Amino acid sequence: MLLAQLSLNALALGSSYALIALGFVLVLNATGAVNFAQGDAVMAGGFIAIAAASFFPEAFNTYGIVMLPIVLVGTGLLGLALSAVAYLPLRRHPPVTVFVSTIAVGIILTNSFNALFGAAPRATPPLLGGGQTVLGNLSLSQQSLAVIATAAALIAGLGFLLHATQLGRRLRATAQDPEIARALGINVTRMICLSFILGTALAGTAGLLLANQFFLTPNDGGVLMLKAYIAVAIGGWGSLRGAAAGAMFIAFFEVFVATWLSHPVAEAGLYLALFAVLLLRPQGLYGEAVQRRA
Repeated sequence: MLLAQLSLNALALGSSYALIALGFVLVLNATGAVNFAQGDAVMAGGFIAIAAASFFPEAFNTYGIVMLPIVLVGTGLLGLALSAVAYLPLRRHPPVTVFVSTIAVGIILTNSFNALFGAAPRATPPLLGGGQTVLGNLSLSQQSLAVIATAAALIAGLGFLLHATQLGRRLRATAQDPEIARALGINVTRMICLSFILGTALAGTAGLLLANQFFLTPNDGGVLMLKAYIAVAIGGWGSLRGAAAGAMFIAFFEVFVATWLSHPVAEAGLYLALFAVLLLRPQGLYGEAVQRRA
């Protein structure tokens, strides 16, 4: 029974981490640059949901699912602004320039949300209300089940977009080779902006999902960004499938090791696992072929 409960918790946590990591890879593949503001987009999504809840009648503000469209739109617009400010004006500069610009945007977001909401931990409403679902001898958290279902729907929607639509083929062509994509008449700048929108919206949704159980402060962006970075490094640089697998690995490792030993041991062990993967399989678990993207 404990094993099943821990597995459900890990799957819910991993689903949220997967959204962050997938958004990270979308931008990475489209631009070749690391978006260090990805963790702050998670934080922004959580605080957008908290702010939105105050505008809903009491009958609705206890359900996080009502805030989901607002979070998607709000953080999508944030991603568009991020592309316009931190990437497009600097894309012909050395990659380190974009690294620094996204770090700067993350710092601006952190301080802005600190000023607006304060530094105290805050929580988003549960997606469908609290409570437990009983299956035989198991008592399963409705929030965890809702998190898994919501993340699965978004990931499935992303997969459909990328592999079953003309727009998705243009996104993948831009990630594969922007020069050839441009020669074929694809508006590469537009596809890059869309990648930022999608990647940031996925991260913002993760903020809504995570903040109910783990709470949220404006300073959490760096930690969440690091989780995405580790997931991508473990899964395979540039691989969407690898990012999701790496996110699940991190979540299961954290939940089980923290439960059986302690949280500090889980944190230290995660970095040891990362070193082992980098040493034994530097291309990651799903190392991609050269120049292959998405």
